Amino acid sequence: MTQTALALTDQAARTSGDGTPTRAAARRGRRLATGTGAIAIAAVAVTATGGVAHADEQYTVRSGDTVSHIASKHGTSVAAVRTANGLDARAFIREGQTLTIPTSGTTAPAAATPAASGGSHTVASGETVSGIAKRYGTTVAAVTAANGLDARAFIRVGQTLTIPGAGAAPAAATPAAPAPAAGGSHTVASGETVSAIAKRYGTTVAAVTAANGLDARAFIRVGQTLTVPGAAAPATAAPAPAGTTLVGNTFLGRTYAPSVVASANANKATLLAMGVPSKADMQAKVAATARAMGVDPALAQAIAFQESGFNHTSVSPANAIGTMQVIPSSGEWASQLVGRDLNLIDPDDNVVAGVAILRQLVKSSPDLPTAIASYYQGSGSVKRNGMFSDTRRYVANIQTHMARY
Repeated sequence: MTQTALALTDQAARTSGDGTPTRAAARRGRRLATGTGAIAIAAVAVTATGGVAHADEQYTVRSGDTVSHIASKHGTSVAAVRTANGLDARAFIREGQTLTIPTSGTTAPAAATPAASGGSHTVASGETVSGIAKRYGTTVAAVTAANGLDARAFIRVGQTLTIPGAGAAPAAATPAAPAPAAGGSHTVASGETVSAIAKRYGTTVAAVTAANGLDARAFIRVGQTLTVPGAAAPATAAPAPAGTTLVGNTFLGRTYAPSVVASANANKATLLAMGVPSKADMQAKVAATARAMGVDPALAQAIAFQESGFNHTSVSPANAIGTMQVIPSSGEWASQLVGRDLNLIDPDDNVVAGVAILRQLVKSSPDLPTAIASYYQGSGSVKRNGMFSDTRRYVANIQTHMARY
């Protein structure tokens, strides 16, 4: 069980002087009743060029960016970006850093077929403007212009887009590698990884990455259809014994709603099944991400240690997820802070979410103890009520842990 189950919501239900629950506690209860559904996907904004790319591009790293995210935006690979910028295997980047994006050696996109009437596309979970444009053989610039999108090209699930130069059906995707006759396909769900999918179908990560043309980081997105070589049907996972509960329903004397606890148990099961980085690797991710996002690495590591002990499989009864123990509603806020959708199940995104929240709290709080308290108790509650006794202990623990890092 983690030290805290909250991360950016108000403290567990409190009572007023006459013993009645506070309105803040009631509001918090409603917020905690949310599940794990991700917010509508925000498409990456890219500068598209028609025809053959003529020269390498320059890109300035923004808050929350990763090399895989940048490579995807620009239609190149992680390996190419790493090589062009002399990055090591971990591909760490920092906000404000200028990267060279290799484009001159890329394959020219297929020319869009002029269409008298154009076409339309309904946005599905996980889709981006760049991915849709590529699928229909058009450009990001053409799609954004046809739909009146701004420079960031935000789209939402269920939105109907006009696709200029597109026929009634999207261009058929060319498989990166032929699948064996007995192979199958799999549509990526939230929280899934290539390693978990490979294990489920009784194949290997190398086979799945090769069959789908994935780079060394094996980045996949929700809604993506993968070719699974050598798999006719998914392997059946052994069900948990009847009555098994991975996450209880109480923490610090508070009992959480069944829907919240059910989501917590589902997330816990997903994390256990997918396989996560070691505690040492998670600690390294926290420190590196904090440095890249301008947050004191000692503070970020102290928070992660107190919250989860760097154990990414940690999930609390309040559905606080992973290393940084972020609940879904706080994850949505973090996504808004960094300008892209964050998947709290994903180790990298979980750390980005927690560090983004910390950075905002440090900026908006009068002092460091208040920022730390707000991560645990919620900034609104701290402003209204001051620090509760358990919050003061939490702050003291964090400041003690900071000396270790």
